[in-house]
Parts: sequence; structure tokens; C-alpha cells
Amino acid sequence: MDIELIRYIPPVGAIIALGYAIFLIKKVLRAPKGDQAVIDIQRAIAQGADAYLHRQYKVVAIFIAGAFAVLLLLVFGGYLPWPVPFAFLTGAFYSGLSGFIGMKIATQANARTCTAAKESLNRALRVAFSSGAVMGFVVVGLGLLDLSIWFFLLDFIWRDVEVGLRIQKIVMTMLAFGMGASMQALFARVGGGIFTKAADVGADLVGKVEAGIPEDDVRNPATIADNVGDNVGDVAGMGADLYESYVGSIIATMVLAVASGLGYPGVIMPLTLAAIGVVASMLGTFFVRTKGQADSKM
Repeated sequence: MDIELIRYIPPVGAIIALGYAIFLIKKVLRAPKGDQAVIDIQRAIAQGADAYLHRQYKVVAIFIAGAFAVLLLLVFGGYLPWPVPFAFLTGAFYSGLSGFIGMKIATQANARTCTAAKESLNRALRVAFSSGAVMGFVVVGLGLLDLSIWFFLLDFIWRDVEVGLRIQKIVMTMLAFGMGASMQALFARVGGGIFTKAADVGADLVGKVEAGIPEDDVRNPATIADNVGDNVGDVAGMGADLYESYVGSIIATMVLAVASGLGYPGVIMPLTLAAIGVVASMLGTFFVRTKGQADSKM
């Protein structure tokens, strides 16, 4: 197959991943929430998680803007190509967006999973797995999309440069994309981790130590904070971290391809394999289920 056609596979894979994520979101949201008591708890957790992320992103934006300004100064000083600061910015943005979307669907799926468990274990598994798969497909979809856009854009900008040097400039510029994703992931993972551990310990102290009740007892008011912490740390933080790891591994492979002298085909290959992985993963989601007679009773 012609290399000119192969390079269109990654953006197509990204669109497929994001389209499937939208399909899964709609599937999860169609599931019933349950009774009012469950809905009230779900709403409290969702509000707490939204409030935390709103505050966190406001603080992180200050650091991202500062790093962006430093990179701009280096561009004006002639030390960096002009696309570098903007690649950094998009990396940070999509890393945060991945975590945000994953957390939003997680806080919507918790009540629906609880309600589905009253029907069958298999039904609850399908709802929970679908909500988790949203995070996975959003991460790979946004990652592949942004990498593809930057590859095509930089290839067009430097189209008059000799092919070998052009590939070098493209890949070196895209390293800034990974750096932006890493900075966002650092704050999301560390900040969310601190919050979730603090809330977990707080729930333990309030419940087990002071009141003598289980940590997740409905009479323990810290249970809501504990669940909020799980969402902002283990979902939003993990989503940003996964995004950074995903794009970082692809970019690292592209750098190795350039260093090995593999040229254009070597740089396109990691993106193409990632796109093929999207289709394979999508097909795999249809085989996740338990036996028909399985239930959640002990």
C-alpha cells in the first residue's frame, strides 16, 4: 500500500474511537438511574467531583500558561520552532479533557450500575464496563487525533524542506506535545491522589474510629467525599495519566524511528499500529460478559 494512503489510517482510527466513545456514552445514559435515594447520592458525588476539577483546572491553567509563555520567549529568541508552544498547549488541553470526560461519565454511571445490579450481575457489568471503555476510547481517540493533526500540519508547513530533515523537525516538535500532556497529568494525578487519600483517611477516622461504623456506611457523611476522591483521583487523574503515557509512547517510538534512519515509513508505523489497535479493542468490548445465570448474591 502506498505510504501516502497509509498516513490517513491514524486519523480514521481516531474518528472511529471517538465515534464509538459517543455510542458508549449514549448507551450508558439510557440505563435507568434508579430510585430517588440513589439519584441523590449520585448527584452529590457528581457535584463534588465537578467542583474539585473546576478548582484544579483553574490552578493548573496558571502553570500551563507560564510554561507556554517561556516557550514563546524561546521561540522569539530563535531557540525553538514556532509550533512548539502550541503543540505543548494542545497536549496539556487534551490530557485534561480526557480525564474530564472520563470522570463525567463515571459519575453518571455509578447510580446506573447500582440499579442494574438489582437485575443481574451481567447487566451491571455491561453498564460499568461501557462507562470505563469510554475513558479508554476517548484517550486513544483524542491522542491519535491530535498526533495526526500535528503531523499533517507540520508536514504541510515544512513541505519545502528535504524529506529526512522534515521528518526530524516534525518529530522533535511533537515532543513538546508530549511534554504538555505530562505536565497536565502530573497535576491531575498528584492532586487527585492527594485528595482521594485524604478523603479516604477522613472517612476512616470519622466512621471506624469516632463513630464505630463501617467506612462506607450510609450514616457516614465522609462517604461522599471518599467517593468524590475516587472519581477525581482514580478516574480524572488516571485518564490524564493514561493519555500522557499513550501519546508519550507513540512519540518515543517515532523518535527511535528517526534515530534509526527509517524515515517516513518508520514514523508513520506507530500511528498506524495504534489505529489498528482501536479497531481490535472495539471488537473486544463485545465479548465482555458473565454467564447468563450469574448474579451478585453471595
